[in-house]
Amino acid sequence: MPESLSVCCPACRREHLYTAPSFPCVCGATVTPALDRHGTATAVTHALRAENWMSLRCAVCGRRDEWPYPELGCPCGTVLRVPVTGESTVPDTEGTAGESTAPDTTGTAGESTAPDTTGTAGGTGAAGPGTGRPRFPPVAIRTPRDAVTAAALYLRRLGYRDLRRADQRPPSGVGLAARGLLAQVDPTVRPASLRDVECLWLTAMTESAVCVYFSLAGYAGDARARADDLGVSLFVLDLTGTAQPVNGLADELDRGAPLGGR
Repeated sequence: MPESLSVCCPACRREHLYTAPSFPCVCGATVTPALDRHGTATAVTHALRAENWMSLRCAVCGRRDEWPYPELGCPCGTVLRVPVTGESTVPDTEGTAGESTAPDTTGTAGESTAPDTTGTAGGTGAAGPGTGRPRFPPVAIRTPRDAVTAAALYLRRLGYRDLRRADQRPPSGVGLAARGLLAQVDPTVRPASLRDVECLWLTAMTESAVCVYFSLAGYAGDARARADDLGVSLFVLDLTGTAQPVNGLADELDRGAPLGGR
């Protein structure tokens, strides 16, 4: 089970019990950051920045991936960064509802044991619920960084295994990239505008990638109409961390249809 840590808010001195999140490795195991019991939670005073990520290595396959640092929202309004050691704990193999999530390690050494997700999204996606997609519980959104984590979990569930920070920072929010994909996560409380959607599309065109937009506050009417014209998949992240399709392209992607005809 993921470990928990008592976290004290430096602003109001409230004590919170924080449980470390679990992230999905492409091998099928879960990766959980080790909480630093000797560290101190610090208040986050800066805006959300893409480089504030931690690097974690999977204890099963050895792969190293980047994930947002754990954060906790205090009722006093302070956002706390939870201290971690920079290492990962041994993955929980009990799974959800008693189902094992441990990877099959009976194959040849060095070969990937991730679920077979060929046949959709150009070989990088998954076939849909119940047909090959790894299942991981969504991350409840309490801070902007939780929104980034939720979007990353969703994209990796679709089969985008090489997900990383985008090389080019978007005008707002955080950019995520994978082979042939560019995504933007907007954790602000304003609806995404026409300019936001067009900027994402223009950047994606320079990289010959299809694009996906995740917003917490929805989209302006003209932004939704323009996204359909440009081929941008739009999703809204609810507070449970679930990605809800907004337009037809997003609905097709959610069902496992190839992006951009790949």
